[in-house]
Amino acid sequence: MGTPDFSVPVLEALVKGGHEVVAAVTQPDKPKGRGKAVLMTPVKEKALELGIPVYQPARARDEEFYAQMQALSPDVAVVVAFGQILPQRLLDVPRYGSINIHASLLPKYRGAAPIQWAVINGDKETGITTMQMDAGVDTGDMLEQVVIPIAPDETGGSLHDKLSAAGCPLILSTLKKLEEGTLKPVPQPAEGATHVGMLSKSFGNIDWSQEAVQIERLIRGLNPWPSAYTRLGEKTLKLWQAKVLEEEYPGVPGQVIEAEKDRFLVKTGKGTLQILSLQLEGKKRMDTEAFLRGNAVEAGTVLGGQKA
Repeated sequence: MGTPDFSVPVLEALVKGGHEVVAAVTQPDKPKGRGKAVLMTPVKEKALELGIPVYQPARARDEEFYAQMQALSPDVAVVVAFGQILPQRLLDVPRYGSINIHASLLPKYRGAAPIQWAVINGDKETGITTMQMDAGVDTGDMLEQVVIPIAPDETGGSLHDKLSAAGCPLILSTLKKLEEGTLKPVPQPAEGATHVGMLSKSFGNIDWSQEAVQIERLIRGLNPWPSAYTRLGEKTLKLWQAKVLEEEYPGVPGQVIEAEKDRFLVKTGKGTLQILSLQLEGKKRMDTEAFLRGNAVEAGTVLGGQKA
């Protein structure tokens, strides 16, 4: 049971690992893009390629889908970024219950956006947890964990790929121990438990009164989605890469200190942010030097719509 790109390597690993995947359950197809063409989910695309039957319930708690799962009579359900809350009776259909692959070191970062928050919060490490699912949101007993270090230049996208790959050997290990009867479930401690909700595009609107360190983490954490952004005049300016400088300059947060050649410096609440890669509304992503060749930005300009 899974939906986005993050789930696909696990599906492939289960098949290559010799497990019989009796079905793939994924979210319904949705229209995307300007043409509103209906696209298959990444998991559906891969499942069809592998010849695996696909189920796409609009509501996983519906009676019809419950009956379908009972008819399949699986030994275990492997759930990874499925996208719907599953009722307890559905989790209990498989003989050995349902196992979730969660992209954090539980009990930290329960919820929908654990990967981005690990980067935004400046964590030095995160990981994957396999968990026996219950009706709560990521509250079930922990089965196994693997720790993944977070690089200083880590983005939400690069960490997504690392964790997606790390989930494959871990779920194979968990299933092997499940078959052997050697798994030792551990209840999650209440201490250190945190919940993170889904990210919206508006979350990426940069507050220049924050410290440069915080803004730089936000830029990395929201790269590639939903992206960190500000306003340059009447247009949205997405920031893709930046560097923290300790130098302090006079002015107000968001004020452009320098914008010449490859130097684009912006004052923050503490420290200075050097912008290295950016994208103006309607244009392609480019490095600062290329951007400043085609876009004159005057020192003293205040980003984000504030006034100097």
